[in-house]
Amino acid sequence: MTNEPTERNAAAPAQPQPIQPPGAASPTPTADNQPATTLEAVISPLLTDLLYPSESDEPVKFVTCYLAQETPLTDVQLKEWQMVPPSTYVEERPVADFWSPVLTQEDWYGDEETKRTTAFQQLKAALDAHLTNQQLFRQGDTEITVYLLGRQADGTRAGVQTMVVES
Repeated sequence: MTNEPTERNAAAPAQPQPIQPPGAASPTPTADNQPATTLEAVISPLLTDLLYPSESDEPVKFVTCYLAQETPLTDVQLKEWQMVPPSTYVEERPVADFWSPVLTQEDWYGDEETKRTTAFQQLKAALDAHLTNQQLFRQGDTEITVYLLGRQADGTRAGVQTMVVES
């Protein structure tokens, strides 16, 4: 080893390190020492141009939630997370209510509807593979924000959000 700066620097070129936001967890290595793929990385391509059908077709977005307790979420916790007034209507529904309108393949579907159904089937498979204890919440009355959330392996919650219009 030398004290000459030019010799030290020539021996081992610096390797840039990815910058992570404060508090961000490093990717968990898998058995073959490759970083595990995050849920967001898996589903982001599936969400491109994916619209959830209702009276107004709306985009589906990836969301994370800071609530990481073991027990299921409550409607009160969802209101606090979203910072909505206590008077806002929030209900929990079966997770199947989210999937039933988008996973059924109808005989009359054209190419666009078939493509959408396939994308939702892939989304469901990805969410099922990465999330446990999934819950579905609906917030609002006519313009309803829908959250499908579950627990990731690290204990944090993530999922998807969309809006449905029901008049």
